Amino acid sequence: MRLVISIIFIVAAFVAGWFASRHPALTGLMGEMDMAAAESGGEKQPLYWVAPMDPNYRRDKPGKSPMGMDLVPVYEEDAQGQNDDGGVTINPTMEHNLGVRVAKVEQGELMLPIHTVGYVAFDEDRLTHVHSRVEGWIEALNVKSSGDPVSKGQKLYEIYSPALVNAQEEYLAALRGANKILLKASRERLLALGLNNAQISRLEKRRLVDQRISVYAEQSGVVDALMVREGMFIKPATEIMSIGGLEQVWVIAEVFERQAGWVKAGQPVVMQVAAAPGRTWEGKVDYLYPVLDAKTRTLRVRLRFPNPDLTLKPNMFADLTLQAKVDDQALSIPREAVIRTGSHDRVVLAEGDGRYRPAFVKLGVEADDRVQVLKGLKAGDQVVTSGQFLIDSESKVDVALAALESFSQSAQQDAAPGTVWATGTINSVMAGHGMLNISHDPVKAWNWPSMDMDFTTVEGLPLENVAPGQRVRFEITRSSPSDFQITALDIISAAPSIDAQEAMQTEGAQ
Repeated sequence: MRLVISIIFIVAAFVAGWFASRHPALTGLMGEMDMAAAESGGEKQPLYWVAPMDPNYRRDKPGKSPMGMDLVPVYEEDAQGQNDDGGVTINPTMEHNLGVRVAKVEQGELMLPIHTVGYVAFDEDRLTHVHSRVEGWIEALNVKSSGDPVSKGQKLYEIYSPALVNAQEEYLAALRGANKILLKASRERLLALGLNNAQISRLEKRRLVDQRISVYAEQSGVVDALMVREGMFIKPATEIMSIGGLEQVWVIAEVFERQAGWVKAGQPVVMQVAAAPGRTWEGKVDYLYPVLDAKTRTLRVRLRFPNPDLTLKPNMFADLTLQAKVDDQALSIPREAVIRTGSHDRVVLAEGDGRYRPAFVKLGVEADDRVQVLKGLKAGDQVVTSGQFLIDSESKVDVALAALESFSQSAQQDAAPGTVWATGTINSVMAGHGMLNISHDPVKAWNWPSMDMDFTTVEGLPLENVAPGQRVRFEITRSSPSDFQITALDIISAAPSIDAQEAMQTEGAQ
């Protein structure tokens, strides 16, 4: 019910102000008659009079606002529930009906989740490329295709190489000659050409040259690429195959340029893949690539994950969440507590005992359901998370804005000059009262738009040559936030003649 009364009051004030700006004499007389009737009839007396367009401008008797509008009386029932700081007081029943819920402003570690996607790849630190150290022919190939599993020590292929045959014969000759220096050199040559100690020991025992030398896997894994077939002639530069281990994998992800500054090596990462619904893997950021992609404007990030059961396979698609730390002692509030407008953000503070008021805030990053607060709140404050829009509409937001906003607008107002020059057109002259009504142009120094205003003039300012229709340049002095006075005036152009005025009126009517 109180919300309805407040809305009716605001609408009535706006209508009264509009009517007053167009019929000042009539509305002033009506205000005086209403006041007299109230006194004679024993009705309730107004608490004060307020400007229709500025609730912060109050007087103890009827009069004019700085914008030339009649002040509107405010009675006790109208003022009930309103606080001087722009807040509102709500009884417990209304609090329950509005479903008001509050939450504390928390201070502590704030983590920013960065959601992205990527793909599983081999850990290149565990990727082995198999080459032959001699020229020869592949006589037998034990691995048939890419993707075949390989165990450490498993035979990969057999090669026939004249160079290996000659090296074996030289070693056997050195054995027969018992020349230790030649024997040592021959053995080292066999090792350099790819034979292992077991194969050399077998050669010593058998004293027979092997025409086909077997090559064995040095690690377990799967074949990433198979580049040869049986019978092919190979050289040392020929890549026969590559074998990658899967006990640990890389995940290559991309983050947007605006997120790149939050990503650091060592940060925790959580991953999910479609092949294992409901299961998560925990890893960490391993490396940030130094260059952004020129087309997508994204930064590649390399992540590392353990894969003990080999569930993760290269080229799997992955959903990733990186946990970036924003601040160890960040102030944050629930996102639902924020009331966003085109020019600023605000929340509704719960001060206890049913008192609420709006507070303007400067926000930082959004982390899931919480928002960082950079300015405007302190730890432990209570903010409304449900029903705040109704409370905010009930409160005097404009008054709170003037009283609470401590950002750039208030700084600019404090720094505004006390005297400015403006231009405008004279609408009416009340020389006996030392007043002028002027349609002035925008005043940038005070952030004034174009509008019609009543001004008082400094005592002694000559007005005998001032007439309606003249373009004037005048100096305005601000003696208080709501008191403006013309202290100097120059006539730029004379008022148009009567014939010209009639011509303009005729043209406007057409």
